[in-house]
Amino acid sequence: VHLVNTNLAKTYSMMLLKRALSLILLLLSFSGYSQYTDVINSNRPGRSMAAFSVGETVFQTEFGVYGFKEKHDLLLTETKGFGSEINLRYGAFLEQLEFNLDLDYRKDKIDYGNYELSRSGFRKTTVGAKYLFYDPYKSRLNEKPNLYSWKANNSFSWKRLIPAVGFYAGASVNMGNNKFGAKGDPIISPKMAVIAQSQFGKNVFVANIISEQISSDSPIWSYIVTLTHGFSEQWSGFIENQGIKNDNHSDLIFRGGAAYLLAENFQIDASFGMSAKNTPSLGVASIGFSWRFDKDYMPSLIPIDDGKKEGTEKKDKKRKDEVLPE
Repeated sequence: VHLVNTNLAKTYSMMLLKRALSLILLLLSFSGYSQYTDVINSNRPGRSMAAFSVGETVFQTEFGVYGFKEKHDLLLTETKGFGSEINLRYGAFLEQLEFNLDLDYRKDKIDYGNYELSRSGFRKTTVGAKYLFYDPYKSRLNEKPNLYSWKANNSFSWKRLIPAVGFYAGASVNMGNNKFGAKGDPIISPKMAVIAQSQFGKNVFVANIISEQISSDSPIWSYIVTLTHGFSEQWSGFIENQGIKNDNHSDLIFRGGAAYLLAENFQIDASFGMSAKNTPSLGVASIGFSWRFDKDYMPSLIPIDDGKKEGTEKKDKKRKDEVLPE
């Protein structure tokens, strides 16, 4: 009887161990080796670009409408108008790779005092791709807990401030007769950006360094830094600063706003921005939404083989909504 009970205990222990290992592998696939998150992760309502992609086979659209007013104290002009912007994102080929299309359509009127000029058209059209080069969260999965110190396992670690690093490369295309650009701007011009993203607690910090119109006589250099805080599972808020500089124009813009998660794949947002200069002064308000289609997403249950271990084979992918075996 004692032998039978011992065998039953061993069998039950092995079953629990297998279930635990399966659960751990499932969690690792979402938290460390996947760009996909349980809920939608949008760049809106800020203007910075996150380092992580939406996930392979995932399609996401981010749409907004805005109204603005500019006043230039030196040129004695006032510009009012509204516009719509849409960013289409799709993950393909690799979990870390994302392709995107960014469109901005604007209609405005410039008051010169003696006469007015009306404009309408695509202010910005950009197509490009983003790739995540370094993910610090992935390397942390190999860290082992300190079995002798509760404090060491639960205290703040400076390593958590090491950012994920991504790179964006694309091209800006001037549509129509370039009503919103400067004279001499090329029809097609490269755009590049270096992206850093850190997460600590309920806060996410994103920094972008951007170069646009590289092939023109007056390339544009800019930076965007965004700090987002999650107040609850539904509410988040952000503050942001953007600096722009080239031979024809420079600006310093501050933004703030909030987003609300209506559903796992749907978010609404609102924001307001203003410049720190009067050449021109700028005020802009925006509302929008983000929506994600992830029906075809299939995360891998184990990390992709990096070639360091021989004899490993790729495992079958499992839908995120499938139940672990009994």
